[in-house]
Amino acid sequence: MSTEEHPAAAPRSLAEALRGRDDVSLAALLRSRPDLITPVPTDLTQLATRAGTRASVVRALERLDRFALQTAQALAVAADPASYEELLGLLAGDDGDPAVCAALPHALGGLREQALVWGGDDRLRLVRTARELLAPSPQHPSPTGLGPTVREATAGMSPGRIQEIVATAGLPSTHDSVSAVASLTALFNDPARMSALLDEAPAESVEVLERLVWGPPYGQVTADPAPRLRWLLDRGLLLPTAPGTVVLPREVALRLRAGRAHRTPEPVPPPVEAAATHRPQVVDATAAGQAYTALSTVEELLKDWHEGGPAVLRAGGLSVRDLKRTATALDVTEPVAAFWVELAYTAGLLASDGEADERYAATPAYDEWRERPAAERWAHLVTTWLAATRTPGLVGGRDAKDRTLSALGPGLDRSAAPEVRHRVLTLLAGLPEGAAPAPESVLARLRWERPPRGGGRGSAGPAPSGAEGAPGARGSSGAGGSSGPAEGEDLRARIARWTLSEAEMLGITGRGALSAHGRALIGAPAARHPEAEPEGPGDKLPVRHRPAPVPTPLSPAEQATATAAAARLLAPLLPEPLDHVLLQADLTAVAPGPLERPLADMLEVLADVESKGGATVYRFTPGSVRRALDAGQAASDLHAFLAAHSRTPVPQPLAYLIDDVARRHGHLRVGAASAYVRCDDDAVLSEILADRRAAGLGLRRLAPTVLAAQAGPAGLLEGLRAMGFAPAAESAEGDVVIARADAHRTPPRTPPAPVPEGPPVPDDTLLTAALRAVRAGDLASTAPRRPAAGGDPGRGELPRTTTAETLATVQAAVLTGEALWIGYVNAEGGASQRVIAPVRVEGGFVTAYDHTADEVRTYPLHRITGVAELADGQD
Repeated sequence: MSTEEHPAAAPRSLAEALRGRDDVSLAALLRSRPDLITPVPTDLTQLATRAGTRASVVRALERLDRFALQTAQALAVAADPASYEELLGLLAGDDGDPAVCAALPHALGGLREQALVWGGDDRLRLVRTARELLAPSPQHPSPTGLGPTVREATAGMSPGRIQEIVATAGLPSTHDSVSAVASLTALFNDPARMSALLDEAPAESVEVLERLVWGPPYGQVTADPAPRLRWLLDRGLLLPTAPGTVVLPREVALRLRAGRAHRTPEPVPPPVEAAATHRPQVVDATAAGQAYTALSTVEELLKDWHEGGPAVLRAGGLSVRDLKRTATALDVTEPVAAFWVELAYTAGLLASDGEADERYAATPAYDEWRERPAAERWAHLVTTWLAATRTPGLVGGRDAKDRTLSALGPGLDRSAAPEVRHRVLTLLAGLPEGAAPAPESVLARLRWERPPRGGGRGSAGPAPSGAEGAPGARGSSGAGGSSGPAEGEDLRARIARWTLSEAEMLGITGRGALSAHGRALIGAPAARHPEAEPEGPGDKLPVRHRPAPVPTPLSPAEQATATAAAARLLAPLLPEPLDHVLLQADLTAVAPGPLERPLADMLEVLADVESKGGATVYRFTPGSVRRALDAGQAASDLHAFLAAHSRTPVPQPLAYLIDDVARRHGHLRVGAASAYVRCDDDAVLSEILADRRAAGLGLRRLAPTVLAAQAGPAGLLEGLRAMGFAPAAESAEGDVVIARADAHRTPPRTPPAPVPEGPPVPDDTLLTAALRAVRAGDLASTAPRRPAAGGDPGRGELPRTTTAETLATVQAAVLTGEALWIGYVNAEGGASQRVIAPVRVEGGFVTAYDHTADEVRTYPLHRITGVAELADGQD
């Protein structure tokens, strides 16, 4: 608390309060509300004005934690100004909740730091715009559930009716309505007299009050109210606000609530609870396995799109059919497939090729990424994921225009995603090593740190009437109440749920617990005891009353260091690539682990993948062997390759398969006629012509060893292979064409940039420059001036002096070293006022130190409209 020692010196406005702050405090304000520095304000008055605009205040309120928001809501229903003791009573109640008493100074300090509250502890003022947003009204009930005061509710009531209420309540009559309302308010604020009045109330009337006490405070009555309602109306415990509508006055509600503005104040953040605990070694090993699977999945995805992926929709993005096909190819669900597709796109490994028939394909960056060590490839993916604003979990949902959101399409950016991901991982880092959190406890903590938008507002309008004209029984706990199921459906909660599952798929967590390399990724320190909170401004408080730490994502340089550390921790846990396989007699090969890239690439051509898991099983077939021969390999090359990379002897069936396919491969030659087939054995050509399956190829004999076809070369090759032959394509020169799948790549593409949530947090350099400019501008606008002809400094008007007077005053200031106040018009015609200290006057120019710009500048004399001396003591 910082009670003002001299009430006379108390600030009269937010601008004066900001003027009394030091640079450290102002820098903290600009960091917490970066929109105030865009652009840099000219002085502190403009800064205060900007801090009170509706858009800026709404943004600041949305970033408050639940207890800070409850504190602001309590101030909105308190007197203006309010004392610290009054605010404490509204939050702690008559019984003085010790947790609230311990946490309130920090919550109030945070509101002051963000310029939402100003003034000393004896005169606390909520910024006017914030009060307008949070104060109760019939259209927008207060988040506290409180209604208007007695004075506000009786503003339109006739004086006679007010006197009747005063008399029925047992109060002496007064001569005017103002004193009558004050007398009634004093009655409701007096606990003893209020208790005596309620003791006289019928039980049915008390029940009506209990139904309205926590809000909404409005109810409906008939033209002839029931006796239980008439008793309340006659004594002012309910006041009419419109025909058929009554309201519970704020003072009455507070007495019934034992002084509390909220049903359930929440000064302490809910703890993140551990649902299970595993050995840290098991967590790290599980996470490393998931990390390797993530790398394999991304490679498999882009390998599936190697020759050009799905077409781009006209509106952008991937079609539902193509997403299903991708999910089938990866053997995952469609939401998971959308996550991997979006991750590859965000990491810059996947993009549109930009062709007329636009398709998705790998980028050149993918080839560079594949050549990097596995740990570095993983680090690139997770760092991209952590900072990305694209949110794959939204795929399949609807946008504001009821259009389906597609993978890789527009509309998936959510600026809150990076902050939520970082915060979820930070909460996991606060648990002991190996502890997996209960997801609902993580969501509850996030809801406390950032209450859902609109969650504190009650429903607008009066409650529906109950039986026999009684006010509605519908109540609301307001923002201070426990979180309902609907609050768990807000966007931040959904992003948090997606973060937990995505972190597991990426290998940042293992079995739900944060791994060692995951902890290093976010720059978190070693795990501490669950009761030990991170050190911060609240360390002087008892542990259970410390405020929640504010999420602070790492700077780019810090993140690069943390990423490198995470990669170093992960690298030893990843399996080493193998240079061998185990060949089996059933024409399969077993890879007991990850293979070196040249070996894996060759096996993908020579064999088909039959199954994946801890070990990958490849199967050799005539088609796969022919694919290797089409790629330019000879039978001897295949035998040598298998012998070099198998820990077991090459099985005889596999050797026979290779020799048999190689012997038949190229026996037939296909070229362009439209297409032709030639073969030295005319009997084979005769067999083809006689086969009914060749009817669709349009074959005819041109020579004993040549057949011409109406089908193209590709169709002819497929048709002959379907008939059991093994033809080879040949070039125009008669050479065998090597049929190797060409890798389709996009031109160089930059990854999509994250969409920030508002202006970025200013760095120290910008803050220092901005503070100097604001201070200098404030000096120019507030420095007292001596009266000068042609201008009224009291009204802030620019001085007006003749050229001779200006020259004489400036020359005198050079000799005396005094500062001057000048009016100046620049080359564009813009007028401004400045405080300068003239250094030299020559050639029609004044060289002076400009206090406004905090630098030495030169001014043409003819552009100075006037000059005035500063008052004594201001230079």
